[in-house]
Amino acid sequence: MAQSMHTSVANATIPAAAPRDVLALLTAPEAIASWAPVPFEIDEIDGRRLRAGSRARVSGGLAGRRVAFDVDVHRADDGCLALTAEGPVGFDVEYLVTATDEGSEIRASVSVRRGDGLLGRVLAQATGALLSGGALDLALGRITRELTGDAEFALAA
Repeated sequence: MAQSMHTSVANATIPAAAPRDVLALLTAPEAIASWAPVPFEIDEIDGRRLRAGSRARVSGGLAGRRVAFDVDVHRADDGCLALTAEGPVGFDVEYLVTATDEGSEIRASVSVRRGDGLLGRVLAQATGALLSGGALDLALGRITRELTGDAEFALAA
């Protein structure tokens, strides 16, 4: 059975962006690959947006290997995107968006669950290292830049 190995958390303030705008970007399939902390491509998706109950199949490179994941979206409303991805490793992902006086605050959490066998352990460790190295902070910076058009905010996020 897969176990949680690593959890990364990051926060950012996105000026002049309402929570609904942030959530719209988070759930738009054509935008997700541009900001995701782990690079991937969408192979299949139910519908035109991520929504509670939708499923997707994604693939990408991880630690030099081509891997695929089945994504289940648990929530995609009221300022929350929560999903799980199952493949050689598992991911529990949550983005919480709240309104602030300046715009929106976003809190991202990604937990990596170790998969089965040696490959699952190696991929989980590599992904944990990627996230510990700032990949989640960079993802929030790309979200900020996309919503504000300001690269300086993206670097500060």
